[in-house]
This record gives sequence, C-alpha cells and structure tokens, in this order.
Amino acid sequence: CNLFLFVLFAVEVKIEVVIPEKERSKEEMSPNGKASPLVYKVNGTARHYHLEEHPIASNPYHNPKDVVEASVCHVKDLENGQMREVDLGCGKALLIKEGGEFYAMGHKCPHYGAPLVKGVLSKGRVRCPWHGACFNIGTGDIEDFPGLDSLPRFQVKIEKEKVYIRASKQALQTQRRTKMMAKCISLSNYNLSSTNVLIIGAGIEWHALGQHCVSLPSSMDSHPEQIALRPKEFFRMYDIEVLTEMQAAAVDIKNKTAVFKDGFKMEYNKLLIATGNTPKALSCKGKEVENVFNIRTPEDANRVVKLATSKNVVIVGASFLGMEVAAYLTERAHSVSVVELEEVPFKKFFGERVGRAVMKMFESHRVKFYMQTEVSELREQEGKLKEVVLKSGKVLRADVCVVGIGAVPATGFLKQSGINIDSKGFIVVNKMMQTNIPGVFAAGDAVTFPLALRNNKKVNVPHWQMAHMHGRIAALNMLAHGTEISTVPYLWTAMFGKSIRYAGHGEGFDDVVIQGDLDELKFVEGPQEMALVWQDGTVHRELEVLRGPVSCSQPQPHLCFCQR
Repeated sequence: CNLFLFVLFAVEVKIEVVIPEKERSKEEMSPNGKASPLVYKVNGTARHYHLEEHPIASNPYHNPKDVVEASVCHVKDLENGQMREVDLGCGKALLIKEGGEFYAMGHKCPHYGAPLVKGVLSKGRVRCPWHGACFNIGTGDIEDFPGLDSLPRFQVKIEKEKVYIRASKQALQTQRRTKMMAKCISLSNYNLSSTNVLIIGAGIEWHALGQHCVSLPSSMDSHPEQIALRPKEFFRMYDIEVLTEMQAAAVDIKNKTAVFKDGFKMEYNKLLIATGNTPKALSCKGKEVENVFNIRTPEDANRVVKLATSKNVVIVGASFLGMEVAAYLTERAHSVSVVELEEVPFKKFFGERVGRAVMKMFESHRVKFYMQTEVSELREQEGKLKEVVLKSGKVLRADVCVVGIGAVPATGFLKQSGINIDSKGFIVVNKMMQTNIPGVFAAGDAVTFPLALRNNKKVNVPHWQMAHMHGRIAALNMLAHGTEISTVPYLWTAMFGKSIRYAGHGEGFDDVVIQGDLDELKFVEGPQEMALVWQDGTVHRELEVLRGPVSCSQPQPHLCFCQR
C-alpha cells in the first residue's frame, strides 16, 4: 500500500508502509493471529518490527525502570463526575471517576498546556478549559480540536479501597501521545493492489512544512521552527520524504491525475484537496510600493516587526488578524492606525456595543481608528511607502502597512476540473467531506460543508479547530469508515491581556442581551453569562467573562461566545 501526499504551494510527502505479499509464519504472527508485524522503512531500509519494538506502537510499560506506581487517593475521595490532579512523585496525572469507574490520563492539554482539571467532564470525555479540545477518558484519544496529539493513558487499580496509578515516567513528563501512524491489518482481508492517496495542500505557500500560523499575528517574532506543527525529526522518524515547491496546476478527474506547474503528473486513487485560502490584496493606486504586507509566513511577520519598530504603522482592516497585529505592535511602533469600512470592529460577530468596547480598549493603548472609510492611494518615496491616503481625504504617515481585509479560497486550479465550486470559489462537500466526484475529498478553509447546528446549511468556517476536524473526517472516509462531521465551530483571540472566545456560527442577529459593564470592562469573578446573540428566536452565541490578565502562552477566557 503506497500513500503519497503532495502539498500544494508547500510540500511533497511520500509515506510507504509495505505489507509482505505472503502470509507470515506463526512465529511472526501476533498472539491473536490477526495482525502481523509490518515492514517499516527507516531511512530507506526495510526492517520487520513486532508491536512491542515498533517505533510507533512501543509499549510504555516495556521498561520497568521507566514505570512508577503510586497510591493517589481513597476510593471514596472522588464522586462520580469528579476530576482530580494527582502527583505520582515524578509527574502529575488527571484522575477521573465516572460511572463508578476510575480513569487516569495526562493532566495537561497537548495544545497549550491548559490544566484539564479545570475543564468539563461529560459522557466519557474531557473538554479543555481554554480552547475546547476534547479527549476520550477511556483511551486518551483526541476527538475534537485544536491540537495534534492525544493524551497518555495510565493504568488504574483498586487495592484495599485505595486507588493506584501505574504510569510511564516519560509519559508523565511529556503529557502527550502521538497516535500510531499506521495500523497492521489481517492480510487475509487486505487488498494487495496498490492504492495511491494524493493530498494537495498542507503547508505555507511554496516553501515550508505545516505551521501554526494562527499564532503569527499575536507572536510576530516567532521563527519557523517555533511554530512548526511537527519538527523535522518527526518526518525523518516516520520515513516521510519532504519536497518543497510543488504547485498544482490542474486536476484531471477522468484519468485521476493531478498536474503540477512544472509539468509533473501524479496519479491517485483518492484525492484530498486542502489548499486553504489566499489573502486579499489592496487594489488602490500605488499598491506595488514596498513595505506593504499580508501576514502569511513567519518571515512576513518578522519583517514587519523589524520595519515597524519606532515607525508609523497603518493596518487596513479591523479583522481578527488586523486587530491582533495592532495589539502586538503598539509597544514597538511609534504609532499604530487602523482603517476599517465598518463602524466598529467585529460588529458582524459581536454586535455594535461589544465592538465599541473593544475599540475603546485599543484606543486606551494609543491605537487610532479611521472608520467607515478605505484606502484610495499608497504614496511612496524612493519606492518605499510614505503615506496612506484615505477616501475621506485624510492622509496618514506610514512606514509600514499591514493588510487584513479577508481572503479568497485557493481553488483557481480546479475551475475546469468538474469538481463542484460555488459562486465564491469554495469547494462544496457533504457531511463526509466528499465532493461531487467519487474519490475526491476536500477540507479546511477552501470548502463549504453542512453544519449540523445550522440545520445542515452549507457554511464556510475558516477556523483552526474546524480545519483539524475536517482533516480527521476526510481521512476516516477516505478509509471507508462512513463518518459524518459533527462539531461546533470554535475560535479565540487574545489582545492586551484579554481573551475573546467564540463558539458556534451565527450569520447576523436580531438582538444582543448584555450583562456587566462593557464600557468599563469590569466584570464579576468567575464565568458569568454576559451576552446572548440571537436570530429568529434561536440563541446563536453566548458571551462569558472572567476578570484577569492572560498571555498567548496561557490564555484564559475574557469574552466567550458559545453556540446554544
């Protein structure tokens, strides 16, 4: 079985898992007689691994010196539905009691390290208190996102009414578990004919592996290796070959072939398109001058920070990206100005009053707003940006301009493919992330899909968490698991120590009900219902508030919109 992954604008990846053509001998079979050791190619050399020594599926309890066992509490110390963080001496675990049974697993969310004991336990799952990642308490597997890794699961036993946990010391330290990359199946049920899976899209345009780019606007001094989703060692470990500068030019669905810009062709049996979007550029006079940026890569962000230090910055667009960049640069730039067509930031998401409160918070940090106008011209001096001219006639001094006015789906290469594209350029998929073409799937920012909580209305949700879920559902269905997507969209941002968290998907609203003092940004301690946003009699979003500072590395809720 050959799995090929080619990344549009970024990476070509080839993974090979070789299953022998002949049945294994009894000595090579696993105890249940069903799974045989697979041939795993390490640095191009094939080697047989049994499960206990396989680099992916090693037994965490194989080395007794790496195992710790400790009594952590009495059986009556926890009631059903309760969680407790317990110390095993060389690390902590999360102990859970549900349905009369005890479970133990990692106590920190692998995404940003949030303490899961402060999360929500319900129906066999724990939700992260910061960003909503969901973990199965029985397996530790991640089932909703964000995050790439699962949690380690530890053994629990009861002796003389005391609860004991047996855990790997290494797992207690890492607090994360990478799931198996491949699963060996019964050869008698396996079709030995070659299967090619082609994935177009995964990294930053042209030159990099996948990166956590949603963090760039609020951490603009990050280096590529700091925000890489996986280190290079990960790809070497799993024998994944990475080739950059692969750009798809067309897809031939009749011959099941992808054509790349350099003329290279790749056949596939199943195709996943995850090309994301392309940021919109300004269309005004002078748009070609230097020092005008879309924040797309760490190099873009680093360059902006360097040029903006002690200089004048103009940000076009009060989007999440634009506002995060404004917040980041206020302590570095001489001046920061935001130009926006709307009356207040985030009006269509949170309503005018919440948007105005956010705007007031920014103004208290020296950010100037020029609302209900747009850029008519960029003026230069010796080829570099000097001034930004607004349609209102106002002229702003500007050494750097950052553009955050939205994005369009990167699907132009599919126009003649026969794959269904809507009027806005989004790929249309069903609940299993399938397109109208058999064997062709799509995921991420480039798609519209049926959202269950909106009565299966086709929506585009360009959020980090949703892209994770799309990928998971697409992969399951490419493997013929018949799994439908079922999740709630979620996004978050942090600015000036305040965090906004948004769950759900609302398109317009009839009214907003607010509790608390938005103008003074003074709220009560602890989570409190603050604002309900509804339309047609249905609550679509809920706003919650906590007092207290936050940082990007340790986000805490300040404003939270939740789907009802």
